[in-house]
Amino acid sequence: QFSFQENGWGASLAERLVRKCDVVNRGLSGYNTRWAKLILPRLISKSTGAESTVAVTIFFGANDSALKDLNPKQHVPLEEYAANLKSMVQYLKSVDITEDRIILITPPPLQESAWEKECLAKGDKLNRRNATTGEYAQACVQVARDCGTDVLDLWTLMQKDQDFSSFLSDGLHLSTKGNSFLAAQLWSRLDKKLAALPSLLPYWRDVDHTKPEASLL
Repeated sequence: QFSFQENGWGASLAERLVRKCDVVNRGLSGYNTRWAKLILPRLISKSTGAESTVAVTIFFGANDSALKDLNPKQHVPLEEYAANLKSMVQYLKSVDITEDRIILITPPPLQESAWEKECLAKGDKLNRRNATTGEYAQACVQVARDCGTDVLDLWTLMQKDQDFSSFLSDGLHLSTKGNSFLAAQLWSRLDKKLAALPSLLPYWRDVDHTKPEASLL
């Protein structure tokens, strides 16, 4: 949901793709795969232009991986999380969105000390662990392998040879730098898929001002 805020990764992609295609945000703050699986048919169907969809990202795990004892509302067991991701991929394929147009994104890593401060401020205990989030990230990667989709392993990439804390605003959610990192990584996967898309309508200098209908219709 926050991907379309200022400097968000969704907004960044939309800017890159202006006049080529629309970037539609159907992210829902706080949701997990158990809930997303139920509402996906409402969000994407054959009648909502599945055939003209060039790419779909599925980005879950940060909420599913919440610790069951401390956050039972959002927690989804690991095996169910994987099954839910597979179910969503299978649904998309059933409405003719092929696996080569689907990109799974793992949850980012969790910076425990920063997120613990957020939890304590609300009177709660630390309700997530980075190692646990990593298990869900691995499951996401495995689902992508099993289903033949692309995958962006954000959890691993953000921790590779660097301190990842600056990628997160509060230990859990992406910072401006984290959004930029995700946008860049995602674009490297989307560029090949979207490079062939033509621009919608001619550049204004190319319009025949004496007879615009010849250029525009």
